[in-house]
Amino acid sequence: MRILTVPACLMLMAASPLHSQAAPQATPSAPHWGSAPAVFPPGARMAVLSGDPAKAAPFTVELAFPAGYKIPPHFHPTTETVTVKKGTLLVGMGDTFDASKAKPMQVGDSGSIPANAHHFAAAKVPTFITVGAMGPFAMTYVHAADDPQKAAAKP
Repeated sequence: MRILTVPACLMLMAASPLHSQAAPQATPSAPHWGSAPAVFPPGARMAVLSGDPAKAAPFTVELAFPAGYKIPPHFHPTTETVTVKKGTLLVGMGDTFDASKAKPMQVGDSGSIPANAHHFAAAKVPTFITVGAMGPFAMTYVHAADDPQKAAAKP
């Protein structure tokens, strides 16, 4: 009986490395990174993860902010859900940028910002976030002078 057991064990041991080599898995393609839309202050980068932010449908984007990045007080017409993937995002509510009143969001933290709520954000260190919302994406600055598109349009 032992003679049959040893060859059977050897066969199983020889087959296990073959079995452990899983078939190749399809992996989602890496997101395409580019400059964030002109409504963001210069320096932000964006990748669309799902949907189309320009269409009236749900979308998810990832945004990357360099150290020292600031977004002045603004609002959106739809509720946004924000999740921090890397770094720390400082988020504050109100019509005036006041970093001392901002609350830190750490890696893994998520929160929703209601439609039309005036808020601002900053990143002291390189920070990556995902944002999910209903499109089309729009961002209006509380103070028109803070809108980078208006500053870029001046001669």
